[in-house]
Amino acid sequence: MGLDDIIIDPPWWWLILALILGIAEIVVPGFFLIWLAAAAAVVGLLTYALGLSVLWQAVAFAVTAIAAVYIGRDVLKRNPGESSDPHLNDRIGRLIGETVTVVEPISGGTGRVKVGDGVWNATGPDALAGAHVRIVGAKGTTLVVEPA
Repeated sequence: MGLDDIIIDPPWWWLILALILGIAEIVVPGFFLIWLAAAAAVVGLLTYALGLSVLWQAVAFAVTAIAAVYIGRDVLKRNPGESSDPHLNDRIGRLIGETVTVVEPISGGTGRVKVGDGVWNATGPDALAGAHVRIVGAKGTTLVVEPA
């Protein structure tokens, strides 16, 4: 029994690693470490059942980690999570439906509107400064408006 048998060979080290990776996934969620935790747990069980040498433990971990990450990616691709706020990172999407004030008259289809504390380019039917319009869409960074 060599030093590497004492340090790495016991399946408990793999199971402890699986536990640490599982806790790390909870603390720093990213849905990636859980697959490595699963791979470590599988290697721990294989080591317990088959008495794998250190080399075979490393090979088994590499293979199961790659397989677990690939399977996890496939599962997430087939079952995307639904967001409670689909416009979380879509500023323009959040503005659709809002009523805003025209600050530069919309003439010939273009003008500017005040949104919050900023002013945005807008397209839509003619409207005088001070008129209220509703945002119905966007073309790039130009808001599409209609009379409110």
